[in-house]
Amino acid sequence: MSVGAEEWFDDEEDGWGEDASAINAELRRRGLPPYEDVPSETDFAPGSGQAFEEKLSPSMTGFLALCRTHLSQEESDILCGWTVLVPISLDEEIWLPIESDDHESMVVGAPQVLPLAEKLAAAIDLPAETPATCDNLDLSMWFRHQAKELAATRTGPWTKDLDTAFYVALFLRAAQHSIRRGCPIVYT
Repeated sequence: MSVGAEEWFDDEEDGWGEDASAINAELRRRGLPPYEDVPSETDFAPGSGQAFEEKLSPSMTGFLALCRTHLSQEESDILCGWTVLVPISLDEEIWLPIESDDHESMVVGAPQVLPLAEKLAAAIDLPAETPATCDNLDLSMWFRHQAKELAATRTGPWTKDLDTAFYVALFLRAAQHSIRRGCPIVYT
C-alpha cells in the first residue's frame, strides 16, 4: 500500500520513520540526496489514483514461473523481493534490519522495478483495460469480475492464468503509482 508523508516520517510504532531515517542514512552514505519529498496522504476518493492498496491473495505459482521464464534470478529478486518501493532510482537495493524478525527488509527503486514489470506485461499481453490507476483493491476487484468477462471475448496469453496476470498488473501498477505520486509503497 502507498504511504503518505505523515506515516512515512512518523516514529511511532505504526509509522515508518525509523525505516525512512535508515534509508536516508544509506542514501547519504552513497552520496545521494535523501528521500524527503513524500506527498501527504489524501482523503480517499474512488478512481482518483491517489492511493494504492491491494491484498495478495491469489496463488503466485504461475507468476513466479513467468518470472523464471522471462527474468534473470537477480531481476526476479528485485521485482518480487522488495518490502519497500521508493520512487527514486537506486543502483542497488538497500537492506534494512527488521528488529522484530531475524531477517532484513529490502528497499528497491520503482524505476528499477518498472521495466521488469513492463517486460512481463508485454510477455502476457496484459490488456489495456487493466485499471491504470488503482485505489482500494481496484485491481483485485477488476480481476475478480471484469477480467473474467473480458477474457471470455478477448483471448491472449494473459487469459491463461488470471492470477498470474493479476500479479503482473500489481507490480506494474505499484511501480507506476510510486513514480507518478512520488510516494513509497510498502508490503506488509
